[in-house]
Amino acid sequence: MLNGLLSPEPAASAQAIGDCFSVQETITTDADEHASNLQHWQQEYHQLSGGNFRGVLNEAWFGNIQLFREQTNRVVHQNGKAWDGSRTLGIPVAIEGDGLFCGSRFTENSMITLGHGDIFDFRTPKSVDVLAVTADAKDLRDFGQQVWKMDIDERIGGPGIVSLAPAAVDSLKQFLLLAFDTIKTTPRILNYPQIRKGMEQEIYNNLFSVLCGTDELKVESSTCPARKTIVSRAKEYVLNNPEEPVMIADLCRVLGVSRRTLQYSFQSVLDVSPVTYLRSVRLINVRRFLKTAPGDAETYVADAAARWGFWHLSRFAADYKLLFGELPSQTLRGERKRRAS
Repeated sequence: MLNGLLSPEPAASAQAIGDCFSVQETITTDADEHASNLQHWQQEYHQLSGGNFRGVLNEAWFGNIQLFREQTNRVVHQNGKAWDGSRTLGIPVAIEGDGLFCGSRFTENSMITLGHGDIFDFRTPKSVDVLAVTADAKDLRDFGQQVWKMDIDERIGGPGIVSLAPAAVDSLKQFLLLAFDTIKTTPRILNYPQIRKGMEQEIYNNLFSVLCGTDELKVESSTCPARKTIVSRAKEYVLNNPEEPVMIADLCRVLGVSRRTLQYSFQSVLDVSPVTYLRSVRLINVRRFLKTAPGDAETYVADAAARWGFWHLSRFAADYKLLFGELPSQTLRGERKRRAS
């Protein structure tokens, strides 16, 4: 449960006029009221176990993504559907007792799946804390086909439960909690289109990584010359777009290859992963930007990080120091001293 959430009144939205996102938190003591707080969903909640109800809902909207965390402390019968044209995937953070989702047992290793137009029926455990992503179904399907060579509709369908390995659930949970914490702490980074793009693609990638699991996927064969060509074309695209935070999905779409083929090609030719290569290029662009910043522009560090798609600032600073041997703020101060001398 979240700490310090004592008021039954909805928390003020973090959205202001001109913002490109919506972030809100609501805390309720009534199941009906709680059901109505999730934006653009049609649903009814009926409390089944005795005691004072308490529901906490944290929700963020940006781009094609609705990200939410829902916590309830009583057995509740939920039914309804998500917004038109969407797909929902959700995992538990913590549960107490047994639950049933669309007739299947809901456990700590379950992933809830809900497709476009699907009606869900969920008898919750006594206490439940769930993280979920609701995304534009076509956008998610296209991403899966282009980047992972997987049709999500064929793989999981819906509505229902997908059983996952504990390690997979924990990995996805930790990533989504990190994303949520970042959004709650610094919501206005979502005004940067680079951040919205980067976070959306990281969410999609983490979802598909879990869905692929340990299944044997078909690996496209690539001869050594073919892999060199893939890497060469990838580098050319990245270097021709220095102002853009190029992501793995961008390269998969432009080159017409899967994420796995891209991985094999970079490992074979450069002995680094494409993720490492792209992160290094983005960090180099940040460093070049900082070295041209005005002398008094400390805020340029956060701005530069956002411009090249780094949404977790402490991780960005650690990666920057690992690559360059100094923090981005030190780069800025060093450049200031050089100009003053």
